[in-house]
Amino acid sequence: MQAIINDIKNIKSRKKELREFGLTIGGALILFGLIALWRGKASSPYLVGSGVLFALSGMALPGILKPLQKVWMSFSVVMGFFMSRVILCILFYGVVTPIGLVLRISGKDILDEKIDRQKTSYWSDISKDIKVKESYEKQF
Repeated sequence: MQAIINDIKNIKSRKKELREFGLTIGGALILFGLIALWRGKASSPYLVGSGVLFALSGMALPGILKPLQKVWMSFSVVMGFFMSRVILCILFYGVVTPIGLVLRISGKDILDEKIDRQKTSYWSDISKDIKVKESYEKQF
């Protein structure tokens, strides 16, 4: 929780960031408004109008966007914190765990961890080929 609070405190709200915020949100709203206009939706003038308002205020008066930018970026920090954990859990339990279970059920020992009493050594001999200088430049 402290990491989220620190990230929110470190949100930059200088003139450059506020201008970028206004132009980005304005551009997205204009794009959505044009798509809505193309599809014949009644919300298109509101989206285009608010997009133009955001873009103009981002260029002319970026300071008035500071409260909106703080709220938006705080929301994105919180959402990013939780979504990264959700995505990592899905990857681990949806990809890594099934692969491990399949390998365990099939008896595969990728890391050669089973103890073999008949082996005298677990040392792997490497071929003693004579290497040329160029082979070190292309190792793989």
